[in-house]
Order: sequence, then C-alpha cells, then structure tokens
Amino acid sequence: MSNYCEISIPAEPAVQELLVAELAELGFDGFEESADCLKAYIPEGELQENELNILLSKYSVKYSKSIINKQNWNQLWESNFEPVQVDDFVGIRADFHPPFTGVVHEIVITPKMSFGTGHHATTWQVMKLMQELDFSGKTVFDFGTGTGILAILAEKLGAKEVMAVDNDDWCIENTSENILVNGCKHIDIQKVDSLILNQQFDIILANINRNIILDNIEELVKATVPGGQVLLSGLLVSDEADIREACVALGLVHRKTVERNGWIALWFSR
Repeated sequence: MSNYCEISIPAEPAVQELLVAELAELGFDGFEESADCLKAYIPEGELQENELNILLSKYSVKYSKSIINKQNWNQLWESNFEPVQVDDFVGIRADFHPPFTGVVHEIVITPKMSFGTGHHATTWQVMKLMQELDFSGKTVFDFGTGTGILAILAEKLGAKEVMAVDNDDWCIENTSENILVNGCKHIDIQKVDSLILNQQFDIILANINRNIILDNIEELVKATVPGGQVLLSGLLVSDEADIREACVALGLVHRKTVERNGWIALWFSR
C-alpha cells in the first residue's frame, strides 16, 4: 500500500464543502474538515498537482502538502476523530471511545483513509434516511462503501444480504476489518472497477458524487427490484435538478430530499 499525500487547504467551512465534492472527482478519498482548514488525502502516486492547482485557483485558496506513511495514519486519525451521533438512532465511534448510551444502534469504525465516518453531511444524511426504510429481510447494494458504515448499518437494521463494493484497495481492507469488529455476518465485500450487476436488490445505497452517480444511474435502476428503494448522496444542493431529472427519466419516483450544510441526500422508489 502506497503512502498518502495530505493536502491542507485553509478555507471557510462553506468553501470546504464545495472543495470536498470537487476534490473527490480528482481522486481524493479522505477528508478532515475543521473550522478554518480542510485536509484532503490521496495516494501519493495519484496526485495530479496541475489539476489541483487549477481547481484551487477557482476558489483563490492555497495549499500545503505533506506525506503520511500508512503506518502513521491511525495515530493521526485517532488524534482528531470524535464520536458522531444521528439523533437517538445510531452512534458511530472508534474502539478507543466509550460505548454510547441512549442510541438504538452503535457502529465501531476505524477508517484507514476511507471516506465515510459519519462526520461528513452526506453520510449523516443517508443514515438519517435509512431510519425511515424497512430493512428487515431485505437485500441491499452499497455502491462505493468506503468504510462499510452504511452496509454495517443496513445489516444492523435487519438486512438479510448486503453487497458492498468499492474500487479502492484501502477501502476493501478497511471495510473488511470494520465488518468483523461489528460482528456482521451477511455482508459480501467486493472490489470492482465497473458497475455491471446481474442481480436485483430491494435497497440501493450510493453515497459517492454527482458524476459517478449519473454515469451509473441506469445500472443502479436496473439493479433495483420493482417497488425497491434508492438512496443517493454525495451531492450538493445544486446537483438536485440533474439527479432528479435522470432518475425520473428512468422510472424512479422522488420521495424525499434532505439537506445539511449545503449537501443533500435523495430518496427514490421504483
């Protein structure tokens, strides 16, 4: 596994939210947001500084770069990570935090550069919408699983079978470890480079970004059983019109949109 580049970008929170979406499209797969700085992470060999400079010039922001060795990541992350709670529905913590009290479900996550700890608004929103769905006995497809957090929650909510996929080795390794830590028995984790499915699922979860969702929406709809549910996130408020247009054109029915800090998650049914 290669080392990671840490890119530190001093910026206001509103700008950070926009940057996360655009940096994800450049291959960045880990983010840490604070009041005045965004840290973004990418495998050392995948950093394209020319593209990064062009992107950041749009926002008139600078950056600094450092290299994070794989073995140092957990220590770095542990020094910054705080538990996350979605109402009284679910709490997300690391194994070095004390257990939650007063939540229905608890998930223990230790990410290794993987996106999806519950901190970012998109992951939080999907979990919030998952509270409204019936997962009992259902089959679930988690597209772009990251840390595996949504797949793990799906099993805890009663899903009988969960397929979780990602195209990143670190995510696959991380999800596999998190599945074991949470005692999950019904999650199949797979590395995929393209989305071609030969089966259908009751519930589709896709917390990635606008372009990947639009590029794969036809396949995602085909993979949804009639009457099934689709939750899409990793999207900005400005993405909603395009996403809804594409989904409705393929026969999906918009059920609900939730918004948090400029990000949205959408619920459709087939």
